[in-house]
Amino acid sequence: MRLLLLGGTEFVGRAVAEAALARGWEVTVFHRGRHEAPPGTRELLGDRTEVDGLAALDEDPGTWDAVVDTWSSAPRAVRDAARLLRDRAGRYVYVSSCSVYTWAPPAGYGEDAPVVEGASPDAGMTDYARDKRGGELAATDAFGVDRSVLVRAGLLLGPYENVGRLPWWLNRVARGGPVLAPGPRDLPLQYVDGRDLAEWILGACEQGLSGPYNLMSPQGHATMGELLDACVRVTGGPAELRWTAPEVILDAGVEPWTQLPVWVPPHSDLHDALHSADVSRAVATGLRCRPVAETVADTWAWLRDIGGTAPQRPDRTVKGLDPDVEAKVLAAASGV
Repeated sequence: MRLLLLGGTEFVGRAVAEAALARGWEVTVFHRGRHEAPPGTRELLGDRTEVDGLAALDEDPGTWDAVVDTWSSAPRAVRDAARLLRDRAGRYVYVSSCSVYTWAPPAGYGEDAPVVEGASPDAGMTDYARDKRGGELAATDAFGVDRSVLVRAGLLLGPYENVGRLPWWLNRVARGGPVLAPGPRDLPLQYVDGRDLAEWILGACEQGLSGPYNLMSPQGHATMGELLDACVRVTGGPAELRWTAPEVILDAGVEPWTQLPVWVPPHSDLHDALHSADVSRAVATGLRCRPVAETVADTWAWLRDIGGTAPQRPDRTVKGLDPDVEAKVLAAASGV
């Protein structure tokens, strides 16, 4: 198989590149040159946001079995690339997001749930949900519904993470001391390791799949307790998880998802939207999710290899809870 990656040097894109190389695929990476491409790939340089930014692709004589595009800004960048490549590639895989569903999707929502309105493949950058939906429309407009795959990913974790969720938890637990652990312990989580997402994408290309797929683990694949317990084990730090009721955390003004990454309160619109999707379609077509302990351990090993500080995408909010705020919430929870 011949694969073209638009991106391919960070997080999900890098995971896709490495997985494809491991399968013996020929991988071309089109990127801006800000980060090193995975060893073994062929590089094309260009910035798709600039005038003539796709010139390297336009001038290259290559053809590909599939294109994987991880773009998450202005949909017109997807439009331009997809139009350029529609006669030179067999399939277009666009890594989208479950954010494209109209808020708030009910627990158990499938790929047929309503999507946001007002998105356009010709738009500049608007908001994340409409940008991703516009990217979907751009892919299907150019390749048709039968040659495009819309990967509606949920929470993404694993090595190379540049959003700041699991790396923050690992570093916080490694620091030790009392750790504000948002309850309940058995809160079911849905997420996908970027490497498992990558393997599913490559399988989708081999199978000739098309259409939208919710891409995250089955609900309950892991719990908040299992995630944080794994963080304690792999870091080996003297951390003490202090499980705290959701009401205490919310009353203190702590923001779920961002200040306490991954966690959202149970029985809420947030939890239904982020941790309660129907993923049976993806599972039936080959999605396999590794144990949470493996994801945590591998992310910690990667984090140590790079010196402990994870890369941070400039277009994403900084995650994590200020130590002073954490101490105050813990004191309130214990009645001190």
